[in-house]
Amino acid sequence: MFLAGRTALRISAGTCLENVPLWCVRRALHLKAGPGSSQPPLFDRHRPNATGKSAAFSVGAPTTEEVFGRNSLRGYLRHLEREYSAALERLSLCQASLETEGKEGSRALQKRVSELAPVATELLQLRNKEQELQDIQTLLKDDDADLKRLAESEESSCQATIQALKAKILSLLIPSEEVNNNDLILEMTAGVGGQESMLFTAEMFEMYQSYAAFKDWHFEVLEYCHSELGGLRHAAASVSGQGSYRHMKYEGGVHRVQRVPRTEKQGRTHTSTMTVAVLPQPTEIELTISPKDLRIETKRASGAGGQHVNTTDSAVRILHIPTGVVAECQQQRSQLKNREQAMQRLRAKLYSMKLEEEISQRQQARRIQIGTRGRSEKIRTYNFPQDRVTDHRIGKSLYNLKDFMLGEELLDEMVEELKSLADSECLFEFLENMQRRQDEQGMNDNLSKPQ
Repeated sequence: MFLAGRTALRISAGTCLENVPLWCVRRALHLKAGPGSSQPPLFDRHRPNATGKSAAFSVGAPTTEEVFGRNSLRGYLRHLEREYSAALERLSLCQASLETEGKEGSRALQKRVSELAPVATELLQLRNKEQELQDIQTLLKDDDADLKRLAESEESSCQATIQALKAKILSLLIPSEEVNNNDLILEMTAGVGGQESMLFTAEMFEMYQSYAAFKDWHFEVLEYCHSELGGLRHAAASVSGQGSYRHMKYEGGVHRVQRVPRTEKQGRTHTSTMTVAVLPQPTEIELTISPKDLRIETKRASGAGGQHVNTTDSAVRILHIPTGVVAECQQQRSQLKNREQAMQRLRAKLYSMKLEEEISQRQQARRIQIGTRGRSEKIRTYNFPQDRVTDHRIGKSLYNLKDFMLGEELLDEMVEELKSLADSECLFEFLENMQRRQDEQGMNDNLSKPQ
C-alpha cells in the first residue's frame, strides 16, 4: 500500500460472493470519472515542453471501460441485479403475509432493497442503452445513406450516455465513510535540518493555511512555536469545513525539501525534512473521555507574547492517564480557552489511536504518518533548484514550485490525484482477490466432481 492512512479492501479467496457486502465494493470503486470521459491526462500544464505546453509524470487512474472490462466486476453487478429482483419478490410476499418473514424480516428486506435500488436502476438503464447502441450499429451497415447519417449522429450520443451511466454506477458504489465527514487537527513539526527545517515548516504551515482559505474551510491556530530565525518548531491548527479531512488525510507524513538555505554561505544545497500529522476530529458521540482519566496542569506561558507571558498561569497541559497521551496549549491569553483547545487536541489524538486500533484488529494496512522523521521516509520532495515537487507515493511531479506553495490550484490537483489513485489501488486489489476466489472455487468444483 502506498498511502498513509488508506485502508485496502481485502476479500479472502474463500469468501462467498453472496457474503460480500455492497459497502465493501463501494469503498473500492471510487474512480475519478466524469460523464463522457474517465481517463485523467498524463500531461498537464505545469512544466513547459517543446510545444509550449506542460507535462507531469504520473500513472493515470484506470478508465471506466477498463474497470467494466473486468469479469469479476461484471459478475458482481449481475449478482446485485439478481439479488435485487429476489429481494423485491420476497418483500412483496412478506407484505402480503407477515407470517412469511415476520416484521424483522420485512424491515431487513426493505433496507436491502433501498440499498440496491439506485444501482439496479442505473444498471437497467445501462442494459437498455447498450441494446440501443447495438441496434444503431446494425443500422450503420444499412445501404440507405440517410439512415446511416442518422445512425451516426445517434451513435456518439448513445456512447456518451453509456459512459456517463457506467461512471454513475461506480460512484453509487462509493460509501460515505463517517470519518471523511469529520473536521481535523493539523500538526506540523520540524524534523532533520536544524533552522532550515524550521523555516520550511513555517512555509508549509502558511501553504496549508492558504489551502484552507482556497477550499473555503475554517482554519484556527491552536499552537505556534517560533524558532530564533522566524521559522517554526511545531504548530497545530483546527481545520473544519466540507470535505476537509477527506482532502487532507493524504498530506500526513514526512515532507523533504532540497534547496540552498538562507543561512548557507557557500551556496550548497541542503536536504531537510518536516512532518505533518492529520488527525480526524471526533464528535461527542464518537468518543467519550471520563474526567477522572485526566490530569490537568497549568503553568506560566513561555515565548513571545508581551506582558501576559510569565505573569499568569494561562498555559494548560492535559494528560490522559490510561494512555499517557499529552496535549498542551498556551496560544491564548485565557486559561479557559487554552484548556478548551488542549482538550480538542487530546480528543483528536485519542480518536486517531482508536481508529488505528480498529484497523489493526481488522488486519488492514495503515502506515504511521510520523515515522522517524528521517530523510529517507519522505512522501513528497520539494526540489527548489529544479523548481519541482514530486509525490513519491504516486510518482507524480509538478513544476512551478512557487505556485504550488501558494496552496491553491496545483496543491489541489495533487490532492485530487492522490485520492483518485488511492481508490484505484483498492479497486484492483478487490478485483484481483475476487478473481482469485473465483479461480479457487472453480478448482474445488472440479475436484469434487466424480471421476
